[in-house]
Amino acid sequence: MPFDRITLFCFQASYAVALALELVQLLQPRPVQRLLSLGFGWAGFLAHTLYLVAQGPPLASQYGSTLFLAWILAIFYLYGSMHHKKLAWGVFVLPLVFGLTSFATLFGKPDFGAGDSWWERFFAVQSEKMQPWLVLHVALLLLASVGVCVGFLASVMYLIQAQRLKAKNMPDPRMQMLSLERLEAMNRRALNLAFPLLTIGMLIGLALMRQGMQSGLIEGWTDPRVLSALGLWLVFAILLYLRYGFHVRGKRVALLTLVAFPLLLLTLATAHMSTGGGP
Repeated sequence: MPFDRITLFCFQASYAVALALELVQLLQPRPVQRLLSLGFGWAGFLAHTLYLVAQGPPLASQYGSTLFLAWILAIFYLYGSMHHKKLAWGVFVLPLVFGLTSFATLFGKPDFGAGDSWWERFFAVQSEKMQPWLVLHVALLLLASVGVCVGFLASVMYLIQAQRLKAKNMPDPRMQMLSLERLEAMNRRALNLAFPLLTIGMLIGLALMRQGMQSGLIEGWTDPRVLSALGLWLVFAILLYLRYGFHVRGKRVALLTLVAFPLLLLTLATAHMSTGGGP
C-alpha cells in the first residue's frame, strides 16, 4: 500500500508549520498567512487520516488512542477555523493536537503480525475472539476524552478572556476570542457529554474487570488503569455536582476542568489493555 510510507513525522511537521503560521499571524496579521496555516492544517489532517488507515494502530493502546484523539481534535480545529474565521482558534487547538501526537511517540507503535487485518490491528483483538463490549468500552472512553479536551480548551480560553476583561484591556483584533458566555456554554456542553460516556464506559470496564483479573491483564482495584479512570470520573462528578448542585460557574469551574486534563493524560498513558509496544 503506497500510504505505508506516511510517517508520524509527516503530519506532525504539517501541524507544527500551521501552528507557527498562526503565531506569526498574531504579530503581523495577513490573510495569506491564515490561508497557508489552514492549508498546512488540512495537509496534516489528510496525512494523519491516511496514516491511521494504513497503519491501524490499536485503539486500545497508548499509541493508538492518543493518535486517534488527536485526529478528532484536528477535525475540531479545522471546523472551528473555517466557522470562526476571525478568531485565533488554531492558536489554542493546534498546540493540543501537536502535543498529543508528540505524546504518542513516547510509547511507540505496537507490533502486530503482517497477516493481521486492519480490524484486528485497530481493535487489538483477534477476530475469533472478538469482544464487542471491550471495543465499546474503549470507544466510549475515547469519546469522553474528546469532551475532556474540549472542556480544557474552553477553560483555557475562558480564563484568558476573563483576565483580559478584568484588566480592562482593549480587544486585540489580532487575537479575537469567543465571549465568556459562549466559552462557558462550550465547557458545560463538553462536561455534560463526557460524563455519561465516561460513566457507561467505566461500568462496562468494571464488568470486564473480572475477566481481566482472571487472565492476568488487570491487577485489580490497584491497577493504574483502574485508578486513573476512577480519578477522572471523580473529578467530573465533582464538577457536575458543583455546577448543578451549588450553581458554581465561571472561573472556579474552569480551573477545576483544567485538573481533569492531566488525569486524562494519565489515563491515556496507562491505556485500557496491554498491547505490547515496540521501540
